[in-house]
Amino acid sequence: MERVVHEERRLSVFEQYLTIWVFACIGLGILLGKLFPRAAVTLDSIAVYQVSIPIAICLFFMMYPIMVKIDFHEVVKAGKTPKPVLLTLFINWCVKPFTMMAIAVFFLGFLFKAALPGTEILKSGETVELFRSYIAGCILLGIAPCTAMVLIWGHLARGNDGHTLVMVAINSLAMLFLYAPLGGWLLGVNQMPIPWETIVLSVLIYVGLPLLLGYYSRKWVIARKGRKWFEDEFVRYLTPVSILALLITLVLLFSFKGELITNQPQIILLIAIPLFIQTCLIFGLTYALAKWLRLPYQDAVPSALVGASNHFEVAIATSTVLFGLASGASLATVVGVLIEVPVMLGLVWFAKISRPKLFPEQHQVSGRG
Repeated sequence: MERVVHEERRLSVFEQYLTIWVFACIGLGILLGKLFPRAAVTLDSIAVYQVSIPIAICLFFMMYPIMVKIDFHEVVKAGKTPKPVLLTLFINWCVKPFTMMAIAVFFLGFLFKAALPGTEILKSGETVELFRSYIAGCILLGIAPCTAMVLIWGHLARGNDGHTLVMVAINSLAMLFLYAPLGGWLLGVNQMPIPWETIVLSVLIYVGLPLLLGYYSRKWVIARKGRKWFEDEFVRYLTPVSILALLITLVLLFSFKGELITNQPQIILLIAIPLFIQTCLIFGLTYALAKWLRLPYQDAVPSALVGASNHFEVAIATSTVLFGLASGASLATVVGVLIEVPVMLGLVWFAKISRPKLFPEQHQVSGRG
């Protein structure tokens, strides 16, 4: 226990100013995208089945340091405690899609409708009002649970990494079967194309590859150097890699969309409002249900974070297939990307400061803040 506390104290100075670094990287990304738009477009175009290779590389380095720390005995134990997993499945597939649709319709189809004029021609040749296209993009985000970056959110919130991994794996499988029929129903589309390649490839790159390498490199290092050297030296030097990869990811994401942000700031703000409300609502609802179900903090916080976050690669790929890259739906999914990291970091901060009041017994026993 002392070793865990000691590790977190060494990281506390860096983590304390993480929000500042995040906003600095957002600003740098927007500036680079504006100054060097062709370079950003070129980098953004390096993709396989809508999965950005530069982003995939960064996400790998975000995931690997987390995966290598996971003791797979804890994963097996987590699999024997189904409550957190069942909670995330209920939120992701029975609640979240419908709250997203209701919130998007209220804000974009009613409250902000007058500020979102115009029409667009879809790939199908059909002409629709732009606000309806924005709502469609929000729906696509709402039905795509996160299967990658949520691992780092759970890790930063000091949740159970093993249980987070189990939740991610099961929700990834559920998405393969439920994404298309649920999306088709909510969008009113008879046959909704589903980017199977994008889902499978993103899960393999963001979860499968770092998990496999983390598992075997952990075994290899411990077998040769011992567990003490692994925890005191190997993990200590590897831990900052996740945060650094996150910051580089932010610079890349915002540089890719720098031109878009500066050209349409008011539209992006209006779309961001319902997405922000949805994220906070789902987090709060899941967190409250986890508390009601008497889940420990280490399981409650990743449950809430899994529910709140979105798989933006799948949402963007689907909107592109359905409506076209330049559509309002695709714009809405991009806005989801832009607000995801700052909002999720805010929720991580909220979880950590609320823990002593909501989970006082566990907080005192563990000694973790």
